Amino acid sequence: MRMFFRVVRLTVCIGLTAFGISVSAEEANEPKTQPEGTLWIQKWIDSNLSMVVEDYWWLHENPELSYQEVETAKYVAAAWKKAGFEVTTGVGGHGVVAVLANGSGPTLMLRTDLDALPVSEVTGLPRASTKKTTLPSGASAGIMHACGHDVHMTNLIAISRLMAANKERWRGTLMLVGQPAEERGGGAQKMIDDGLFTKFKKPDFALALHCEATKATTVALREGYMMANVDSVDIVVKGRGGHGAAPNTTIDPIVQAAELVMSLQTIVSREVKPTEPAVITVGAIHAGTKHNIIGDRCDLQLTVRSYSPEVRKLLIDSIHRKAKAIAAAYGADEPVITLSDGTPALFNNVELNKRLRKTLETAIGKDRVGEADQVMGGEDFSQYGIAGVPCVMYRVGTIESDRFDAMQRRGQTISLHAPDYYPDIDKTLPTAILTMAAGAVEILR
Repeated sequence: MRMFFRVVRLTVCIGLTAFGISVSAEEANEPKTQPEGTLWIQKWIDSNLSMVVEDYWWLHENPELSYQEVETAKYVAAAWKKAGFEVTTGVGGHGVVAVLANGSGPTLMLRTDLDALPVSEVTGLPRASTKKTTLPSGASAGIMHACGHDVHMTNLIAISRLMAANKERWRGTLMLVGQPAEERGGGAQKMIDDGLFTKFKKPDFALALHCEATKATTVALREGYMMANVDSVDIVVKGRGGHGAAPNTTIDPIVQAAELVMSLQTIVSREVKPTEPAVITVGAIHAGTKHNIIGDRCDLQLTVRSYSPEVRKLLIDSIHRKAKAIAAAYGADEPVITLSDGTPALFNNVELNKRLRKTLETAIGKDRVGEADQVMGGEDFSQYGIAGVPCVMYRVGTIESDRFDAMQRRGQTISLHAPDYYPDIDKTLPTAILTMAAGAVEILR
């Protein structure tokens, strides 16, 4: 076992040379980038990683979709309870809250999501998910943790054990939250509505991590907006059906919709300030039943992305205005416009982000702490910030360095939500645990 850990340390140090760091054989046992203050965390990881990896594989093999996280919530709740936390289940659906009080001090919330995606896994891993589901459309699909939520959960299981076993190193209250339905954008708000910050003490700070398809052993942070407002918009364009050979007796909803699709593109290009990120994508359009029949409706499905509340409002208001105006121009009835799955933009608290960045740079080295890109994906961790809790989410790389470089040389794209995505867990988990524990101890002191 001792030889195994020497190999692990040597492997980590060899990986650092990819970033231009010279590491001797002697230094392999004591990385210069890890100060005395976090060696106890690394020692805990070395002693417990094999057990934590088993937690990961159970969660990976047993994914559950949003709002269906029954067994997942049970597994996480049982692990937190065994670690010594006071656990409450059924918060906002299948949400789990675990609290460990350790004297006077701040309250820190650490959050993980619980849900998986309707994606059929094709990673070829020996313990790949074989779970299946039937979609509302009637189609069959696999279920997979293609976004790394299994890593997020495993990380907080490890953190619960580590912090409970080392209470002399921190003070205050640690609050762990297992949140359902992140992929549907509704779980955080459901937990808040069910009393997350009234039945339990409202935290002073909140942290979370998110897997990224970047090099393992690295992390990235960003102040301010990091992820986007996300709105799903459904538009029912109304017409008057009839024979395709007599279009003059109809109001063609497909022609209306075609004009609307093109008009919507000018909202971003002509109404939004060029320096403000914004996206309007028409992802689906459905109408008609036969070649020679003009139907009476056309359904459009849009995804709308932005950062600031002002741009978000502008986009939605402009969609309504254009859809109604085009209907009026054709003499058609007013369209039905419905918004759903709304997720506000994720804003990382500036001061907390600065504090966490300094902590992580000390813990793993500045060369391994980068600047996170802004992306147009959504994350309902943002809801906790809107509820008044200073929040930071940071990203953890998950692809082993050699595999990452080889994929890039082949021109192969690496993406979350893909059926062939998988984290190199032996490299990902140690970095996740070390950085989250270091951040928690920095705040709880």
